[in-house]
Amino acid sequence: MNIAICPGSFDPVTMGHIDIITRAAGMFDKLIVVVMNNAAKQCSFTPEERVAMIKKCVADHDNIEVDAFDGLLADYAAKRGARAIIKGLRAMSDFEYEFQMALANKKLNPDVETLFLTTAQQNMYLSSSMVKQIAGMGGDISGFVPSVILKDITDRIGNK
Repeated sequence: MNIAICPGSFDPVTMGHIDIITRAAGMFDKLIVVVMNNAAKQCSFTPEERVAMIKKCVADHDNIEVDAFDGLLADYAAKRGARAIIKGLRAMSDFEYEFQMALANKKLNPDVETLFLTTAQQNMYLSSSMVKQIAGMGGDISGFVPSVILKDITDRIGNK
């Protein structure tokens, strides 16, 4: 079975994330979306809340599993038997950091390849940070996040 993992902080998951996730799911027998801990980011949602939101967004995809992990991505890939790590790119600035991570993961786990997917043009500007900022100022984020999690996000972040 061809298994890939799509890691991220997903705080919160955006239409850009869903674009990458659904396209990657079409390329593999199984895609595991894994919520990772990023010590450099202060998250608005717990890992469990982020897993639950992603599950709502991908409920109609039989080959997508959602999980959380706090450790090295290369170790998680080995543990789950993944052959690929899927990373979404918006711009060249994303590539530099992600390329360094891909090289480190390859060194730690030579059996896994990192594949880069560019997000659809309409999502290239979109980030979780932007969604949180707009929601926090009472702006309309309905075009930026899946409708099934809009209330979850606005209840937590909106109009603060």
